Amino acid sequence: MERDPAHDAPHLPHPAPIESYGNGGFRFAGMSHRGSLLCLPHGIWASPVKRAADITEGALDLVLTQAATIDHLLIGAGRDPWAVPPALRARLRLSGLTVEAMSTGVAISTYNILLGEGRRVAALLVAVA
Repeated sequence: MERDPAHDAPHLPHPAPIESYGNGGFRFAGMSHRGSLLCLPHGIWASPVKRAADITEGALDLVLTQAATIDHLLIGAGRDPWAVPPALRARLRLSGLTVEAMSTGVAISTYNILLGEGRRVAALLVAVA
């Protein structure tokens, strides 16, 4: 899935812990957002991803262009287990990224911990109902 040019500006120009999630969205930094999120060390963006099957190299273009500033990529794939396709995993590794896929709730907890430790972490978080 390619990025929508309407979503090229970040919602927030810096990282922030995710305060809560559910009902198809997220709360962070006193704001709320409907839909999926892409959290990077330099900001939080809306993501066009609606389900794990939509996670492609194109959906991760911002991650790949900023790979030098990221050590870990967490993928919160919704409620159900999901494995990163081998070709996508290989592409991410070539960019120097370690990627882990898990449920959105676990990814948020892990993201918040790593962010609090000052780690260079990014997360693609699929919204859940």
